[in-house]
Amino acid sequence: MYPTVADVLALPVVRHGRPSVVAGKQGLDARVRWVHVAEVADIGHLLKGGELVLTTGIALPDDAAALAEYMDGLARAGVAGLVVELVRHWSDALPPALVEAADHHGVPLVTLSRETRYVAITETVNGLIVDAQVAELRAAEQVHQIFTELTVSGAEPGVVLREVARLTERPVVLETLSHEMLAYDAAGADPGELLDAWLPRSRSVHVGKRTAYHADAGWLVTIVGARGHDWGRLIVVSDEPPPHRHIVVAERAASALAVHRLVARDTDSLERQAHRAVLAELMASPVPSAELLARSAALGVPLEGRRLVGVAIRPRLTDAAGPAASATVVLRELAEAVSIAVRRAKVCALVAVADDVTVRALLSLSPKANVDAVLERLAHAVRQARTGAPGVVAAGTTVASPAHAERSLTEAAHVAAAALKSGSDRAVHRLEDVRLRGLLHLLAGDERLRAFAARELGPLLTRDAASGTRLVQALRHYCEQGGNKSAAAAAAHTSRTAYYQQLARIEQVLGVPLEEPESMLSLYVALLVHDLS
Repeated sequence: MYPTVADVLALPVVRHGRPSVVAGKQGLDARVRWVHVAEVADIGHLLKGGELVLTTGIALPDDAAALAEYMDGLARAGVAGLVVELVRHWSDALPPALVEAADHHGVPLVTLSRETRYVAITETVNGLIVDAQVAELRAAEQVHQIFTELTVSGAEPGVVLREVARLTERPVVLETLSHEMLAYDAAGADPGELLDAWLPRSRSVHVGKRTAYHADAGWLVTIVGARGHDWGRLIVVSDEPPPHRHIVVAERAASALAVHRLVARDTDSLERQAHRAVLAELMASPVPSAELLARSAALGVPLEGRRLVGVAIRPRLTDAAGPAASATVVLRELAEAVSIAVRRAKVCALVAVADDVTVRALLSLSPKANVDAVLERLAHAVRQARTGAPGVVAAGTTVASPAHAERSLTEAAHVAAAALKSGSDRAVHRLEDVRLRGLLHLLAGDERLRAFAARELGPLLTRDAASGTRLVQALRHYCEQGGNKSAAAAAAHTSRTAYYQQLARIEQVLGVPLEEPESMLSLYVALLVHDLS
């Protein structure tokens, strides 16, 4: 907003006086807050700092000690510079004591060798400053309007960060207070470079105020939170101290993000959203990009050089659990509980709601980790931390490359679905634990498998639908009891006579003898395939 001393010296009205910098050249980048004409020697205590002082020197002393004290006073006041006209008091050069004192304090000392209208300089420079201040106020008002509209419309964090990047033309990152990246906008820069080694870099940056610029890191940091609960940091990457306008943008964006979190209580947390986005891209990308790997590492979950295990957690949602909205709440609470369990188990993991029935996690373990022990500890922590309906924890095959993470995650989902049907109470289910059900889940998308089930059960399903009978359920009890008719009748809560009549009707409809082992096996497999749909 303010011009530098060098900017002022480049103005035509100043160049007319033939300016020459005789000391303090290192301070030419100092910002000029105001231009002030002063002819008295004891002016320092009347200044506020940032002034460019103009003088003819007519009232200044010739004594070396007095001149040094005069410059000391200006330096203590924080002036931007001192301009002396070499016309009335000194005509050839300034006293060495004044020059040495200016150099000592790093205050630019400028001489004008030609008589200059100081009023023209003050009018020009102060006019520029006022114009810049007005423009800054207008820009601040525009920023206020933009972020007010974003807040009222409930804009997602990604939209807010995109606006910050547009207004500042700088990369911006939203992170948790534990320094895990939640969202970012690289503003056209390389995302991999922006997020490289994010966690250690962020942990080294501490600021004592809610909004402050960390010069060593080149970060403008703003705390994000509301109602006394801070939960994140908004970071604008800036190689040089940001102008006031950028500070306003960061603070207004932080407010919009805080309000969004307060009103979006019925949606996933920002952390879960960030994890879900990375998991979705891993599932969709045969070869994960460098940016994706950097994003995951910035979330505290490195994927390279690690052992990766896909995990699926499925709650037992029944009709009594309520409408679909209730299932959504259960899954969201389950995802947060799994995240807590992961932290308690001291495991790095991406955790998110995968679909309408499953919470998905990708564990990132060290090459020396005992995978089985970690999974058992995690399952125990999930049982302790979670709320809602009981469920199953399933794990896929351990892989050593992010490119194979999709296979482990998919396998875990199939195992969880199969284990949920089996009713097993294992702490952690693996592919070998679900046996035939697991195989059928892996082949669930095969049209030939569905065609087989339709051939085996089609007539029976049609009969039940047309007559209101429960022959399919009677067949299920028969198969589940291994062909023991008495046990099947008891499981169906039906008298033996009535149940035997149902079995005879099933054989008549299907045209196959149930007592033959191959017939019973084929029908049971068909029932399991039918359950998949």
